[in-house]
Amino acid sequence: MPKDRAPTRIQQKNRAAILDAALDVFSAQGFRGATVDQIATVAGLSKPNLLYYFPSKEAIHNEVLSQLLDTWLDPLRALDPAGDPLEEILAYVQRKLEMSRDYPRESRLFANEIVQGAPRIHDVLSTDLRALVDEKVAVIKAWSDAGRIAPVHPYHLIFSIWSLTQHYADFEVQVRAVLGEEDPFAATPEFMETLYRRLLTPN
Repeated sequence: MPKDRAPTRIQQKNRAAILDAALDVFSAQGFRGATVDQIATVAGLSKPNLLYYFPSKEAIHNEVLSQLLDTWLDPLRALDPAGDPLEEILAYVQRKLEMSRDYPRESRLFANEIVQGAPRIHDVLSTDLRALVDEKVAVIKAWSDAGRIAPVHPYHLIFSIWSLTQHYADFEVQVRAVLGEEDPFAATPEFMETLYRRLLTPN
């Protein structure tokens, strides 16, 4: 799409429709399985019309991932060194759980990219993500060293929060198959809080 003038309302609407459709297709099919034709069909646009906004599947995928990564890191950014340690970590767990509940497509897209070896976001993972995790690990370690939370390996604490919360989005079909009609998120917040409060409360 030409960048020398501000997009019209219709152009903004079409671009948003493409990115939303791409999120559907990429999260279900992965990058390799997705096609521009599939994305255009879901977006309700012709393929030539879609290519007016994005020149390739790669361009669409890169834009979706770029928006996703910024959103995905927000819950960890919100971990406040000045807050109560236990409450800050528990709030982070709940924010991540809410992300799985509210943004399952985004979670699956991210998981698909990681499973494929993160070919399109590896640089971000090893720079921006690593720097943010290192920053928050230092905070958690300081809390642990000061006896404000129980001794815990800070990296693996973060990894465990990622895996436990994102499971509900990435393995949603399995979770719902086991639970049947039960809402997967009905009892999960209380369970997660109990689990991490017991783990992190100093003796």
